[in-house]
Amino acid sequence: MSFEVSADHYRRFMGRYSGPLAARFADWVALTSGQRVLDVGCGPGALTAIVVDRVGVEQVAAADPSASFVKSVRTQFPAMDVRRCAAEHMPFPDGSFDVVLAQLVVHFMADPLAGITEMARTAAAGGLVAANVWDSAGGRGPLDPFWAAVRTLDPAVADESGRPGTREGELGQLFRDAGLTRVAASTLTVRVQHASFEDWWQPFTLGVGPAGTYLASLDDAGVRGVREGCQASLPHGRFTTQATAWTVSGRT
Repeated sequence: MSFEVSADHYRRFMGRYSGPLAARFADWVALTSGQRVLDVGCGPGALTAIVVDRVGVEQVAAADPSASFVKSVRTQFPAMDVRRCAAEHMPFPDGSFDVVLAQLVVHFMADPLAGITEMARTAAAGGLVAANVWDSAGGRGPLDPFWAAVRTLDPAVADESGRPGTREGELGQLFRDAGLTRVAASTLTVRVQHASFEDWWQPFTLGVGPAGTYLASLDDAGVRGVREGCQASLPHGRFTTQATAWTVSGRT
């Protein structure tokens, strides 16, 4: 899955969820000053910024296959080592980092096992590798109201619930298959307030990720049907949604 969209569009679409999740993720892995950290699949930098605040920009490196996202992170942090590359093939030497993180990216890797194995390769002996993925298979992802409305109109749609790591236990098994030890699992939940239905809906029209790509493939009547289905399922006025991510760590 390509995310060659503008950094601003991604932030408006997923940043409202990934920002709060990043803070909780950094707390969960207990980052400490002095650790050297790699952010894999960094996107436009939601987790990167949190990590920089915790350990200092000179201790952080990042990687992402999207040119627009790499440019965004380099602009925010000119002194940072930011590489454009896939998680499965990263140009960092073996054992370079104390902590290697991947937020909301494993399920979009072309080969998740290869990607996690590569993350482990870049971690020092005894280093921490950690990742999270939305619980889309369990109906607790942030985009579930959208996909539920789509499925009523297009029952055969390939939504995000079948992607690797979205089911309970899958992410931990990928870590074990990659040779990581002392694998620990948890869930992280975030809550996001929306000023109105339009505030919630508009980012779906920006063409980001599988949801945005699907919506862009529809004609006007199709878009209207999905919109009406979403609106019928969500509260009127200001409302809050919540999303839960499977979260796993392991040691090299």
